[in-house]
Amino acid sequence: MAPHRTGAAVLLEQTPGNTAEKKRGKLKIFFGYAEGVGKTSAMLYAALEEQKEGVDVVAGYIETHHRPETAALADDLEQLPSLELPSKTAAIREFDLDLAIRRRPDLILLDELAHHNASGCRHKKRYQDVEELLRSGINVYTTINVQHIESLHDVVSAITGNSVTERIPDSVFDSADQIELVDIPPDDLIERLSKGKLYPGEQGEMAAGSSIFVKTKLIALREIALRYTADQLNRIAQRYSERANKNTYNTADHILVCLSSAASSKKVIRTAARMAEAFRGSFTALYVETPKTKDLTPKSKAELRENLRLAEQLGAQLATVYGEDVSGQIAEYAKSSRVTKIVIGRSQSSKKRWLTKTSLVEKLTALAPNIDIHIIPDTQPAPYNRFPAYVKPRLSLADTLKTIGILTVCTLIGLWFQFLGFREANIITVYILGVLLNAMVTSGRLYSAITSILSVLVFNFFFTKPYFSLEAHDSGYPVTFLVMLLASIISSTLTMRIKEQARQSAQKAYRTEVLLETSRKLQQAEGAPAIVNETAIQMVKLLDRTVIFYPVEQDNLAEPLIFPKVESAVNLRAYTGVNEWAVADWVYKNNKRAGATTDTFSAASCLYHAVRGGDTVFAVAAIVMDQEEPLEIFEKSLMIAMLGECALALEKELLNERQKEISLQIQQEQLRANLLRGISHDLRTPLTSISGNAGILMGNSMVLSEEQKTGLYTDIYDDSMWLINLVENLLSITRIDNGSLNLDFQAELLEEVIAEALMHVNRNSVEHTIQTMLEDELLMAKMDSRLIVQVLINLVDNAIKYTQAGSKIIVSARREQQRVRVEISDNGPGISEEAKSKLFDMFYTADNQRGDSRRGLGLGLSLCKSIVHAHGGTIEVKNNVPQGTVFSFTLQAEEVNVHE
Repeated sequence: MAPHRTGAAVLLEQTPGNTAEKKRGKLKIFFGYAEGVGKTSAMLYAALEEQKEGVDVVAGYIETHHRPETAALADDLEQLPSLELPSKTAAIREFDLDLAIRRRPDLILLDELAHHNASGCRHKKRYQDVEELLRSGINVYTTINVQHIESLHDVVSAITGNSVTERIPDSVFDSADQIELVDIPPDDLIERLSKGKLYPGEQGEMAAGSSIFVKTKLIALREIALRYTADQLNRIAQRYSERANKNTYNTADHILVCLSSAASSKKVIRTAARMAEAFRGSFTALYVETPKTKDLTPKSKAELRENLRLAEQLGAQLATVYGEDVSGQIAEYAKSSRVTKIVIGRSQSSKKRWLTKTSLVEKLTALAPNIDIHIIPDTQPAPYNRFPAYVKPRLSLADTLKTIGILTVCTLIGLWFQFLGFREANIITVYILGVLLNAMVTSGRLYSAITSILSVLVFNFFFTKPYFSLEAHDSGYPVTFLVMLLASIISSTLTMRIKEQARQSAQKAYRTEVLLETSRKLQQAEGAPAIVNETAIQMVKLLDRTVIFYPVEQDNLAEPLIFPKVESAVNLRAYTGVNEWAVADWVYKNNKRAGATTDTFSAASCLYHAVRGGDTVFAVAAIVMDQEEPLEIFEKSLMIAMLGECALALEKELLNERQKEISLQIQQEQLRANLLRGISHDLRTPLTSISGNAGILMGNSMVLSEEQKTGLYTDIYDDSMWLINLVENLLSITRIDNGSLNLDFQAELLEEVIAEALMHVNRNSVEHTIQTMLEDELLMAKMDSRLIVQVLINLVDNAIKYTQAGSKIIVSARREQQRVRVEISDNGPGISEEAKSKLFDMFYTADNQRGDSRRGLGLGLSLCKSIVHAHGGTIEVKNNVPQGTVFSFTLQAEEVNVHE
C-alpha cells in the first residue's frame, strides 16, 4: 500500500487557486434532538432528489450505523473513497478532503458535523473540513444533534447526565443557509430502539439501558431542538432581510464575560454567548492578568488557553488587562467599553472560612452599580486546600550572598549604634530597613521571608540580654520580636508587590510603545517591501521570536523573508521547507490562520496568520513556535493588532498604486480625446481642400489655364505638407512619451544643422526675411541632429505662420559657458503673457490669427519641449524688443577638435 502523505506539501498541487475569489458554497444542516431520529436518511433522500434534477452529488462520508435502509439509500449515490490513516491496531478511515476538492462536485454529503478527525488529517474537526469545502464553492449537506452545539452543552448535559466531547461552535450552526429539523415523537423513537432499528445486537441493548432514551429527557431535548431551530430560522430570515435592505442591525447591548483558568469558566462562557445571541448584543471576553498568573501550573495555563479558544469560537472579542485588583480592573474596563451586562462565575465553597473577605461579586456591585451582573453558579464545589500546593523555591547563589551581606551590614550598624548608646528601637529600624532593601534586590518572596526571620533571631542574639544567646529574660521582648517580625514581613510583602507592579507596568509600557512605534513607522514607510520589513522587525521586538513573512506577488506567495530573533542559533531554513510553505499557501488561499497551536496543520513548526484587509490577503506572517511556549494573551492581541496595522498600510499602498494607474489612464484618455477632437476638426479643412482641388483638376483640366492649375497644385502640395508635418509631430511625441525614441548624440556644427532646417521650412518663407547669425562658424553642440532639425523647423514655421508677410525672422546661436543657446526671433505681433505660460502645453493654440487661417493642433511647441528636455536642455519664450517674440533653447556645447 502506498504510504499516506501526511505532509502539507500535497496542497501545493491540489488546491485550485485562491478560494477567496470563488463563490462560496451553501450549507444545509439536518438537525435532530437525539440519535436515531432519521437525520442521515433525510439527508440522503434530499440528495437523491437533487441528483434527479441533474445536480452532481457525491457522498463524502456517510455513517450508516449498520442500518440496511440507510445503506441502501447511500448505494444510489457516488461514494467518495475514504482516507486510510495508519494506526497501531487497524487502519482508520476518514473523510478525504483533498480528494473532494479535486473532484469538485456540486453537492457533497458529510455525516456527523461535530466529528473529531484522526491524527494525520489537515484539520482537527470535521466542521473545519466543511468550511474549506464551502470556501471552495462546494455545497454541503451535513447532520448534527442538539447535544453537539457548544452553547447548549451545559443545558443538555444537565438533562442527559452525559458530557459529549465532540462539539461545534455556534457560529458554524448560525452560518448555515438552511436548517431542516428532523423530528419524530419520542414514543416512536423509543419504539424504534426497542425493535432494534437503531443499533444492532448488544449495542442496541446498551443504548436501551442508557439514561438518554427516557421519555422525559427526550421531550426536554426535543423542546430545546425545536426552540433553537426556530431561533435559527428567525436569524436566517433576518440576515436575508438585512442584506435586501442593506441595513445592519445595531444594538446598545454589550455582554462582558470574565474569564479564569478554572474549568467551570466554560459554562460561564456558553451562558454569556447565549445571552449575547438572545439580546443581539456584542460579546467580549475579558481576562485580568495578575502577578499570580506567571505562577500558574502548566495544567492551569492549558485550561486558560482552552477557555480563551472557546470564547473566541463562540464569537467573543478577546481582551486582556493587567492589575492586582481584579474587580477594579473589570469595573474600569466595563465602564470604558460601555458594557451593559457582566457575566461572571461563582463556585460553591465547600467550607466556610473563619475570616472571609469581600467577594468579587460584591466588589463589582459596589464599583459598577449601573451595570447588570449575572452570576452563573457552579454546582461542583471548589476544592479547598488547607495546605497550598508545594512550589519548589527558586534559590540562587547571588541572592543568598546578597541576603547574608545585608544582614551582616545591618548587624555591624547595630553594633555601632549600641556602642554609641542608641536605644534598641533604632537598631530594630535598621533591620527593617535591611528587609526592605533585601526585597528590592532579590527575586522571589523566599529571601524576604528568610531575612525577616533571621533579622529577629540576629537581633535577639546580639542585642538582647543575655547577649550572644537566643534567650530573652525581659518579658517585653517576645512582643518586640513579634512586632519586628510582622513589620518586616509586611514591609517586604509591600515592597515585593510594588516591585512586581513596576515590572508589569514597564512590560505593558514597552509593549504599548512597540505598537505605537509600529504605527508610526508604517505611516512613514514607502512601498510594500518597507511596510513588511518594518512590521516584521517590530514583531520580533515584541515577541522575541523568529518571524517569517511571505509577501503576495502576482496572486502567489513570493520567496519568504526571514527575520530571526536576536542571537538565534536555529536553522532558519528548516522553517521554510516544502511542508511549511504549503501551510503558508493554504493560509493565503483560505484566508484563515493555521499551524502550531491551532486545529489546522497543528504539527507545523510555525503559527501562520494572514495579513488581510477584508477578503484580500496581502501577505502571510509566520511566527516560529517550535520548542517555544504558546503566545501570551496580551502578546497575541498586540500581534493581531500589529498585523492589522500592516494590512491597512499595505491596502493604502495598493490603493495609491491603483490611484496612480487610474490617474494615468485618465490622462491618457484625455490625451486621446483631445487628439481625436483636434484631428476631427483640424484635418477636415486640408483634406477638404485637397479633395476639392483634385476634383476640380479631374473635371475641368481642359478648361483651366496653366496658371490656375499651378495654383491648385500648390494648394494641394501645401495642404499635404501640413498633414505630413502633423503626422510626423504626432509620431515623434508618441515615441518620446513611450520611451521608445533612441537618441543618437553626436557633435554637430550649428551652421549645418540650421541650414538643413531652413531648407524644409514652410513654402511661405519667401514672404518673410529669414537671416542666420552665428557668433562663430565653428560653433558645435552635442545633439541628435534629425530631432534638432525638427525643432528648428517647428519654431521657424511657427514664426512664419503667426507673423505678417514681410516680417523679419532671425535664427542665431551663441556660446554661453558650457551651453549653446539657439534663438529664433521675429518682429511680429508678439504673444500675450497669459499665453506664454501655456504655450508649450500639448493641444494649446494661441489666439493669434494665422496667415492661412488654419488652426493647428498645438503639438509643435510641445514636441520641441520634449525633444529639448531629452537633450538635457531648456526651452523658453520671451518678448522681442521692441516688438515680436523670441524662442530660445539650449544644448550642451562641444569643443572643436583642431587636430582633425
